[in-house]
Amino acid sequence: MKILVINGPNLNFVGIREKAVYGDESYEHMMGVVEAYAKEKGCDISVFQSNHEGAIIDRIQEAYFDGTDGIVINPGAYTHYSYAIRDALSSVEKIKKIEVHLSDIKNREDFRSVSVTAPACDEQIFGLGLDGYLRAVDSILKMS
Repeated sequence: MKILVINGPNLNFVGIREKAVYGDESYEHMMGVVEAYAKEKGCDISVFQSNHEGAIIDRIQEAYFDGTDGIVINPGAYTHYSYAIRDALSSVEKIKKIEVHLSDIKNREDFRSVSVTAPACDEQIFGLGLDGYLRAVDSILKMS
């Protein structure tokens, strides 16, 4: 099972920004935990982070050709307005996709409760912090 984790803008600043919302564990630590968990489950996993919408779209499209079975994506702020990322996710319909958010997007600012990318995914997980990524790995494995 080949899983790709994609993280959007500012997620590389987890552990630095808004610690009351995102916690104080570093991005590198969190992704290390996710990688170790997935490998323990027998998955080949890779992690990609970009602050650039086009780079995220390019990586989603590459997943179509590189044998990726599942995508765990935290689009960051692009969640709320990137129809381009939504279209890219929709275009790889044979790949299982889980949208993840560290915080509880339904109980924050109003604009955060709307996700234009979630309808292109098989599931949305939010408000569980790092555990949301781990649950997403489990969900992809159950879907396959």
